[in-house]
Amino acid sequence: MKYMLMRKADADTENAVLPTEEVLQAMADYNERMTQAGVFAGGDGLRPTREGCRIQFRNGEPTVINGPFEQTSELLAGYSVLEVDSLEDAIAWAKQWPKEDAGGNATLELRRYFTMEDFEPGPALEKHRAQEKLPREMNVHVAFGGNCREAMEFYAEVTAGHLEAMITYGKTPAAADVPAEMHDRIVHASLNIRGRRLMGADMGGECYQPPQGAQVHLEYDTPDQAERVFRALCEDGTVIMPFEQTFWANRFGMTRDRFGIQWMISNDIAQGQ
Repeated sequence: MKYMLMRKADADTENAVLPTEEVLQAMADYNERMTQAGVFAGGDGLRPTREGCRIQFRNGEPTVINGPFEQTSELLAGYSVLEVDSLEDAIAWAKQWPKEDAGGNATLELRRYFTMEDFEPGPALEKHRAQEKLPREMNVHVAFGGNCREAMEFYAEVTAGHLEAMITYGKTPAAADVPAEMHDRIVHASLNIRGRRLMGADMGGECYQPPQGAQVHLEYDTPDQAERVFRALCEDGTVIMPFEQTFWANRFGMTRDRFGIQWMISNDIAQGQ
């Protein structure tokens, strides 16, 4: 089940009072706990309503009404999207909301998303169901010849992602069937980067083939962020395409890192690309 956990507005949020370092840290820790538990699908804070607007329709004609809006307690200051098994689970996570926020006086609201099962069958519903055939998420898996641990720890440092799994062959039920020299090698590693996963494993003997014809693509909000990551991945690697402005992106570059993995790093990909 998917729920939206809404943080209602108050005088501070409507006056654009930014959270303190203590509140930011508490929220980051809270989101991290939910991410590691697999229930955090995303979320954001919202700027004051004076910087927004409402689009009101009357007889199909839109009218734009600029903020700010009254009834502060009914407005929205931010939200998180949770994927849980029940309302009770959603409430349990909501109860863990950081006490540092608003001095422990924040107001939250939980609302469950509609699902396809809530609607009567028909052509319109089938069109929506067709979209459901898309995978829930798409991850990337790469193979290594024995240095998976080193590579994934490096990627975690470069991307600031969460290294959520690092399992050796020796720690699996199949350990007895694996050569002793493979016991300390990695059978499954998972790096969580904003809900998307870069996974990897060491392959033994002839099973390992250097990756070819595929790249891991990371896009960043600013050119400085993108260039920092690009330069880090280039260290002791090979630049395939310099990091520079192109006709399809503000900045774009390709490199093969020292572990043999190819990367595309970009900033501001043009719409339609």
